[in-house]
Amino acid sequence: MKAWWMTIVNGQPTIEQRETAQPVPGDHDVLVEVHAASLNRGEFIAGVGLHGNATARPAGIDAAGVIVALGAQVSGFALGDRVMGRAQGGFAQFARIHHAEAITVPASTDFIHAAAFPLVFAVTFDMLVEQGGLRSGGTLLVTGASSGVGVACVQLGKALGATVIGTSGSAAKLERLSKLGMDHGILTRKADFAAEVHRITQGRGANLVIDNVGGTVFAECMRACGFQGRVAMVGYVDRTMEATIDIGLLHEQRLVLFGVSNKLRSAEQRAQTIRGLTAQVLPLVANGSIVPAVDRVFDFNDLPAAVDYMRSDAQLGKVVIAVRR
Repeated sequence: MKAWWMTIVNGQPTIEQRETAQPVPGDHDVLVEVHAASLNRGEFIAGVGLHGNATARPAGIDAAGVIVALGAQVSGFALGDRVMGRAQGGFAQFARIHHAEAITVPASTDFIHAAAFPLVFAVTFDMLVEQGGLRSGGTLLVTGASSGVGVACVQLGKALGATVIGTSGSAAKLERLSKLGMDHGILTRKADFAAEVHRITQGRGANLVIDNVGGTVFAECMRACGFQGRVAMVGYVDRTMEATIDIGLLHEQRLVLFGVSNKLRSAEQRAQTIRGLTAQVLPLVANGSIVPAVDRVFDFNDLPAAVDYMRSDAQLGKVVIAVRR
């Protein structure tokens, strides 16, 4: 089969297409004939300590397709089922998905939009619901709101009944985000938005702030919080992995700071998030209340161009690879 592989050399990722053997599902895996897969920026960010020099590995995290083989211990799925999920090598003609992280694709959803759902909405559900405790009537601030995770936060935050504020350096993107449910847009790429957040909320501040940008805005995210506010650290497109923390503000405002990486979570912890996502968010996708935002679709052989496009920061939402047309 054809598959894309990635190698990190001196902190820089390179990708190449290879002809490789079709993977064999483990006891707890489903093997999927991949129809579409989406890009996730974190997989391609170099120089932030996430990837050291390493041998080549299959590339791609999200995939959607049709089950063609089942592991011996898999239950609840059958051959021919349409599924999406966190894949082991999603940029390939076939990929494995652990059955606990496989999600049935709603009948109303095509594979392109299905591929744009699993990782960003699992992360978003973790941030907004499991750790963030966002409730109807609350206020959500999303920095870098045009990213894949950012758009998912806007969509789910609005579905939860929150007032959603987003930042972006593009007025055009803010206008598009308003059509996806964002209530207030702040035009900026700098750490200068806290005062505007407090103005919009009449001094209450945000209940939950999503830092999609990194260390350069983390302190400002704290300042944008209201009493007992929470800050989720999820992105670092600025490549800045350190930030100043105002201990007095943290103490006085009873703030909560948390991260959402899955790197050290157990399989059961990841599966728990998927169960919550399936129960609480998937019905909103099935009935059309939430449509995963797809900015652009590239052909399978054009993955390098898709990566370049993602790095250009031109997209709003997800960049998807059509593996099968």
